[in-house]
Amino acid sequence: MMKTIIYIVVALALIALVVFQLKSNKETTEKRVYQYDKEKPISVQVDTLKLENVNAEYSYAGNFEPNKETKISADIQGKINLLLVDVGSGVKAGQSLIQLDNSLLKLQLQSVEVQIEGLENDVKRYTVLAKAEAIQGVQLEKSQLALKSANVQKATLLEQINKTTIKSPFSGIVTAKMTEEGAFAAPGIPLLQITDISKLKFSINLPEQEINQFNMGQMNKLTADAFPEITLSGKVSMIGSKANIGNSFPIQFLVSNTPDLKIKSGMSGSVLVTNKDTQKQIIILSSSIVGTNIKPQVYIVKQGKALLSDVSISKRIANKVVISKGLVEGDVIVTNGFINLFDGANVVSIEN
Repeated sequence: MMKTIIYIVVALALIALVVFQLKSNKETTEKRVYQYDKEKPISVQVDTLKLENVNAEYSYAGNFEPNKETKISADIQGKINLLLVDVGSGVKAGQSLIQLDNSLLKLQLQSVEVQIEGLENDVKRYTVLAKAEAIQGVQLEKSQLALKSANVQKATLLEQINKTTIKSPFSGIVTAKMTEEGAFAAPGIPLLQITDISKLKFSINLPEQEINQFNMGQMNKLTADAFPEITLSGKVSMIGSKANIGNSFPIQFLVSNTPDLKIKSGMSGSVLVTNKDTQKQIIILSSSIVGTNIKPQVYIVKQGKALLSDVSISKRIANKVVISKGLVEGDVIVTNGFINLFDGANVVSIEN
């Protein structure tokens, strides 16, 4: 009986010790874990709103592409005897670029020309004899057909010889060389790349709400990021009829390059747009909007607190939005510092 009591007492003591240890560990863990103080003010950047004209000039970023670019290949097979240009060479339309070996074709041409000479003589001779009824007319006809066939062979060889000289299809710059002298050329194998940057294409992508700012044939000012001092004129040449993966629509402009071709393919730039709506409205940065496209919201700072408020967006202009409802002139909104920010949070405001 006494042993049983001792066992029970020891068991209860062990349980009490485990409970005490677990409680101690919990308190230690809670002390180590960071406890966010919701009453502590959060530092945010703010902006005091005022009415602005919507007709300010704004821009859309895009990229320049060549108006024409092609990879040159041979129409017939042959060894490359001469490579007349190199990467960076400027070329004119019709200029010779590559000369293929045509020695065998020229020998075949000489052989056909000899045949033609003999057939021409036969036709002349048979014509005289046929008139004198010394031979049957069929012999004359056979010679005439053979002469025609030989002339076709000659024309074919001349065309093949002509194709051994590969020429530029348009004026431009050699931007890639994929072969060397002595290499073998064949149809479909790229040899050179010609790029025309005298005219350029400039492409941007816009959400569906903004494509109505552009019309076919419309002229807009463009600039290249590398040369902001140069203003180019672009004509709208294409407005996308189908959205891309990002649910935006491509707009393309045709642009004349500078006389010294300063703007290169692949450069980034901007198209400038002027909104003609002169009505003053509340305009804020898109980055100030929280929530969703269906329910946009902003944080308004009042009496040291950030209050989440619903707004209505009437228009998007580049990286800004026009607010039609929910904000008035003089409101102070949060523009930066959204980490840990919540509705009703205490804030310390820093004016932009």
